[in-house]
Amino acid sequence: MRTLKHGVSFVLALSLTACAAQPAPRPVPDDPYYAPAIPEQPTQQATPNGSLFNGEINGLYSDIRARSLGDIITVRLQENTSASKSATTGTSRGTSVNLPTPTVLGRDLSFRGYSLSANLEGSTEFSGDASADQSNRLSGEISVTVIRVLPNGNLIVRGEKWLTLNNGEEYVRLTGMIRPRDVSSDNTVLSNRVANARIEYSGTGSLADTQRQGWLTRFFNGPIWPF
Repeated sequence: MRTLKHGVSFVLALSLTACAAQPAPRPVPDDPYYAPAIPEQPTQQATPNGSLFNGEINGLYSDIRARSLGDIITVRLQENTSASKSATTGTSRGTSVNLPTPTVLGRDLSFRGYSLSANLEGSTEFSGDASADQSNRLSGEISVTVIRVLPNGNLIVRGEKWLTLNNGEEYVRLTGMIRPRDVSSDNTVLSNRVANARIEYSGTGSLADTQRQGWLTRFFNGPIWPF
């Protein structure tokens, strides 16, 4: 009966873990969250009056840098990160206790010819080494649109790019905040100049699926597994 209870508990825990370990919904192209912002058209169009000056047209000395809602900015991805960590731990302890044979009236006390002395010794040792190295690199370009202009002039940008390959699709998504002064004259900005940046590079299809662990494997490699 006890074995049956343990078996039911294990199956229940496994089922709950499987439900909690379900993968997130797969990303799809044309996600409304990454859709470009389209500015509203003015309700009244300017009527030509024959003048050479038109306030709706940029001046002769204006540049092409983005500054308004719906404008496009090209972000040059130049991400290089590396981390290294190592740790070494060693501990040891020794204990020794010597209990001589007790005496009574100057004579050693014994029991049936066996001495009552005792000698206890003990020692413990622990040593551990750990090291971790990680490096990542991402380069390329992605064009994003301005979805919001903050009161201080900073620009909130967001966008995605999808590439369809033979065995699936790859995508790059980017969101963040840009200072207009960091945008170069050719309307580009480096990714390390994007504040609060969130860059996502991944893929879908058979190649991406083979690189993901199944839910049962994630369970045995997770912190819930007691062994």
